[in-house]
Amino acid sequence: QVQLVESGGGLVQAGGSLRLSCVVSGRTFSTYALGWFRQAPGKEREFVSAISRSGANTNYADSLKGRFTISRDNAKNTVYLEMNSLKPEDTAVYFCAARSTVFTGDFYAGDISYDYWGPGTQVTVSS
Repeated sequence: QVQLVESGGGLVQAGGSLRLSCVVSGRTFSTYALGWFRQAPGKEREFVSAISRSGANTNYADSLKGRFTISRDNAKNTVYLEMNSLKPEDTAVYFCAARSTVFTGDFYAGDISYDYWGPGTQVTVSS
């Protein structure tokens, strides 16, 4: 059984930073492409960032480029999301997701592409 558990969320002032972590267990971590999504109150879940199995390829929502950085540590079975210059509109529940794939260089921006999801971690940015 595959499990994903996010951590690192919390309350931060605008302009601050947070680093989210997501530990994936249950199967070989290196076989997964990974993604981060978020859902704000009253809004649909939206894509934040994705990373390929190899970690060589990454993708970001256009509005987040330059502020957020995704990375992975295959030795620790963990994917990270570094978030800088946070804004109140970044307030949301952040979810990590995993998809098993044979393609080492592919990443996926659509939530329907993912097979496994974590329960989410709350990020609140105060103004």
